[in-house]
Amino acid sequence: MSRKSLFIGARCLECGHRFEATPLTRSCPKCGSPWLDAVYDLEALPADWKEEVARRPADLWRYYELLPLPDDFHPLTLGEGWTPLTHASALSHKLSLPNLWIKDERQSTTGSFKDRQASIAVNVLRAGGIKEIVLASTGNAATAYAAYCARAGIKLWVFLTSSVPPEKMRELALYGAEVIKVSGTYDQAKEIAADFAKRRGIYKDGGAKSIPCKESMKTIALEIVEQLGWRAPDWYIQAVSGGIGPLGVSKGFRELYEAGIIDRMPKLGIVQSEGCAPMVRAWEKGLEEAEPVQPDSLIYILATGRPGLSYTFLKHYVDRHGGAMVAVNDAEAFRAMRQVARSEGISMEPAAGVAFAGLQKLRDRGYIAADETVVVNCSGHSISAEKHALEDRYFVSINAALQPKEGVTQALTQLDEKVTTIVVIDDNPQDTRLIRRLLQSYKDYRILEAYDGREGIELVEQHHPDLVILDLTMPEVDGFTVLETLKEREQTRDIPIIVISAKSLTNGEEVYLRRYTDSLWQKGNFSARELAQHVVHLLGDEVDLPPIPRRETGPLYTGGKVRSFGKTNKPRVLVVEDNVWEARLLHRILESRRHLTVHEAYTAREALDYALRRPPSLIIVDYDLPGGTGEGLIRQLRENKRLRNIPIIVLAELETEPGLAERLQDKVNSIWNKISLDRNQFLDYVENLLLS
Repeated sequence: MSRKSLFIGARCLECGHRFEATPLTRSCPKCGSPWLDAVYDLEALPADWKEEVARRPADLWRYYELLPLPDDFHPLTLGEGWTPLTHASALSHKLSLPNLWIKDERQSTTGSFKDRQASIAVNVLRAGGIKEIVLASTGNAATAYAAYCARAGIKLWVFLTSSVPPEKMRELALYGAEVIKVSGTYDQAKEIAADFAKRRGIYKDGGAKSIPCKESMKTIALEIVEQLGWRAPDWYIQAVSGGIGPLGVSKGFRELYEAGIIDRMPKLGIVQSEGCAPMVRAWEKGLEEAEPVQPDSLIYILATGRPGLSYTFLKHYVDRHGGAMVAVNDAEAFRAMRQVARSEGISMEPAAGVAFAGLQKLRDRGYIAADETVVVNCSGHSISAEKHALEDRYFVSINAALQPKEGVTQALTQLDEKVTTIVVIDDNPQDTRLIRRLLQSYKDYRILEAYDGREGIELVEQHHPDLVILDLTMPEVDGFTVLETLKEREQTRDIPIIVISAKSLTNGEEVYLRRYTDSLWQKGNFSARELAQHVVHLLGDEVDLPPIPRRETGPLYTGGKVRSFGKTNKPRVLVVEDNVWEARLLHRILESRRHLTVHEAYTAREALDYALRRPPSLIIVDYDLPGGTGEGLIRQLRENKRLRNIPIIVLAELETEPGLAERLQDKVNSIWNKISLDRNQFLDYVENLLLS
């Protein structure tokens, strides 16, 4: 039986013009737009098409009637397509979603759904006589294209950002691709790639705009529907960068609906990383176009700051057929990675972790009903992501390569410390990091961090640590619930628990906590040395702690002259801190003295703009602002004639900033150690500085 495609032309997504086209047509002849959709003669689809498809090989080419291919086309193939649709049994129970399915795109040739795009695009290019192509990528597409171009004998030029791991770049070189690393954003890499292709006269891959690339993605929808017994799911959820995945998948659902094969259009769950979420931000504001953003996320694969018309088309789909767009932070994505790996046995890349974290958020917000059928796209393996998602804290390593006898003895001593595990549960990552650094400066303990109560309980149950350090005020599952849960369960009830919290306790709460915990500590109001000594002794260890510094809880440095500026009846204090929770805590501490008015700024630029508009009476600066901008802000303040006399207090993690006092001498009024900050002493100093 001959293989015949029903492809009959293209439609412009901007002006609506329909015209005859080939799979390699690049733009609309009427308006010049590159945003094209392939058009098929769906009425010519055979009545027994479903039965015919079932008899074909299990790959994406089984749907050739709905692919833009020449008649009797025989592709070069690496076995792509027909990836498993797996029921998520454990996760279904956890989320109360009995009909939750995972489309396991990790089983593709190079481990991601981009193999679909590369396979069809490269085959179409090969059929069109193309011998050389240019591609800009964040990683997965580059690997897929490198493999298929090698198979087809096509030379590939790949433009990658410097954030792509070296492992991926080496893999591309192994396939024979020409790799160009761009120190900049993905959007900048795309611009450079386009200019290179134009100057050299080389075909550049069109991504979501091109016919073969988008058509390849709709095979995901065709497979899902067939694997569900030719039924449409209620939801399809995917993490999104440029949007080619859900653009193609939604087109596949639409064609099946128009052909009468499914009876409804699924809702779309579009999930982005908070550090690069232009689509989500625009959707939340009801905008028709997404405003570009500067990517700021560890999840480099999703770092597309300018989605263009992809967002507009996806918004129109969601408006018409239902769905939602949500953003999740990196910590939530990495937590989802661990959760799915430990409950379903599926190890995936961070981008897929974003999708599963988005699933949780959509469920929590009531978008997804318990009786709905949900499919989540799971793509890529976690190998290159372990540094960010797991970090070295999840591994124990020792070095015995010293003197034969002494080396083994020393290694065993190190091992005793490294297998001593402490779980820190706090929704503020900066607080967990401070506690980890503090304790590991004395002992090489293995410290695991959880950023919410639910994850904390799971971490404790999995690792059975020697100690738990617990915050009380956390969203959803608070510290009291964590404590109650751990003490109720036989396997965790005997684990010592220390509470470190900023919460003001009632008498009843304090009595309850003292009954079920080993000690209570008030954030910002204890000696770091005392806490370290308490933990070490609680764990049965011995350590020679250094003597208490002369002014451990006071400022490291105070200038010889106390400046005064803009005295008013109610002085205004500007807090510059990139961590919102730290800023709010300091805000509350300062406003506990009723004669202070406090304002917050989260970046050096925002702080300088505020100070120039309305010079405050005092500026408190977190030295560890992103990109080393804390010291730069101080320099700018001192160089500005209007602002140079404003008192400045610096807060810093002094353990990681040696020589800070010498560098900032005569530029600030005082420097305080964040870890050992004594709240009352700090407030007294602020009052004396402003009101004396």
